[in-house]
Amino acid sequence: MLYLVIAVVVIALFAIFLFNRLVTLRQAWRRAFADIDVQLKQRQDLVPNLVQTVKGYAAHESSVFTEVAAARSAAMRATGVAEKSAAEGALTGALGNLMAVAESYPELKASGNFLKLQEELSDLENKIAAARRFMNNAAAEYNSATQQFPALLIAGPLGFAPAQMFELDAAERAETRNAPKVSMA
Repeated sequence: MLYLVIAVVVIALFAIFLFNRLVTLRQAWRRAFADIDVQLKQRQDLVPNLVQTVKGYAAHESSVFTEVAAARSAAMRATGVAEKSAAEGALTGALGNLMAVAESYPELKASGNFLKLQEELSDLENKIAAARRFMNNAAAEYNSATQQFPALLIAGPLGFAPAQMFELDAAERAETRNAPKVSMA
């Protein structure tokens, strides 16, 4: 009888340990997603200043400004990981179009305000990329832990759903496949 009680206590302690580990990993994933949210919000706040600066030099490019505004609005409304990932991909594409317009205006490219905003945007893009890597690592670690035996026995029944990763959207994937070739000639 004593062995049975000891076995039940050991199994209960092991289950508690597994549960607490899964909770810790899920919280790390959620914290990483919240960190991305902060970086994305900073980028979204920078967009109107960037648009206004470009508008001052290229007022007739209204379709680009409309595209950026719509993409920013969609990004601000997005909630889940997949939705945010898609919306932010669209915003990245719209900002790319805005920067392409800016390339056509040498006086804009030389503007101190534009250069500062462009530098801030570049810095934010680097921070977002780092935050994505961190979040995807946290999601992978959490997902692995919930799918390994014996944790999978308690993960599903206790509501530990798989974590989504922040993935590239179709446009970003195409960009990476069609990277420009650099020639030293």
